[in-house]
Amino acid sequence: MSDNPAGLVEDSSVYRTLLESTKAIPWKINWRTMRFEYIGPQIEALLGWPQDSWLTVDDWATRMHPEDRERVVNFCVSQSQAGVDHEADYRALTERGEYVWLRDVVHVLRDDNGDVEALIGFMFDISERKKTEDELVALQKKLEEYSYKDGLTGVANRRMFDTVMNENWNDAIRHQSSLSVILLDIDNFKAYNDLNGHLQGDECLKRIATLLENAAQRPRDFVARFGGEEFVIILPETDTPAAISVAERGRQLLLEEQLPQGDGPHSKQVTMSMGIGTVIPSRHDRIADFLDLVDQRLYKAKRDGRNRIVFD
Repeated sequence: MSDNPAGLVEDSSVYRTLLESTKAIPWKINWRTMRFEYIGPQIEALLGWPQDSWLTVDDWATRMHPEDRERVVNFCVSQSQAGVDHEADYRALTERGEYVWLRDVVHVLRDDNGDVEALIGFMFDISERKKTEDELVALQKKLEEYSYKDGLTGVANRRMFDTVMNENWNDAIRHQSSLSVILLDIDNFKAYNDLNGHLQGDECLKRIATLLENAAQRPRDFVARFGGEEFVIILPETDTPAAISVAERGRQLLLEEQLPQGDGPHSKQVTMSMGIGTVIPSRHDRIADFLDLVDQRLYKAKRDGRNRIVFD
């Protein structure tokens, strides 16, 4: 390797000291030979590869994560050929077999004829920055997840229901397939809360949310808390008899839970009323009208004595 660090200042020990004392790693590549003319000694401390092992651009490319290599190499070559300064982030392989995130900042040098003569630049260790970015992305994802989940029961909330209902509605229109919705309400839940306390009421909501997810077993079946003590189940590609089977399974699971309505030994068990609607929607139909129909059936179930299913 040349003793000229970056080829900008001849015989400058001061300049070299400055370059080699910074955490940024300076380097220079001869564009015609594709060989390193210089790379700072800091590279050995960071990656473990000896300074004199960086001979050609192949050493740079092969010490790059396979998932990053093609993208980064192609980008840097095209930008360099065009004479455009650029930068690229990638994972560099250490001598120990680990990876470190680097950012290469590249400046293109031209000769008197305007042809590319050399590339000079700096490598920066951005591992901590990438770690922070990844943590922020994960946090954002978690916040988005929380924004679509009911904080108490863990099932989807009304906001998520609106999104999923709209997607399934449009899908049913496209494929002219059946879409069923079960809207359910826990019977006498206000009285349950008054008698047992709100903490016990919260526990009741959690247990019912879990059993509803067990009742709706297919991957695309969707359970959400609609509000208060109301829940909703979306059943794509499901006709009325199949939707009734899901509803009956939910009622049976609730009976097996044996949640007492009160404290006495002869207290009735907690029950729920359900309304079911099934539709093969057209582009002239509206989700709001369909949900209103299901809601009417739910309240018919409650008016007719509760603990029942109404589907017509």
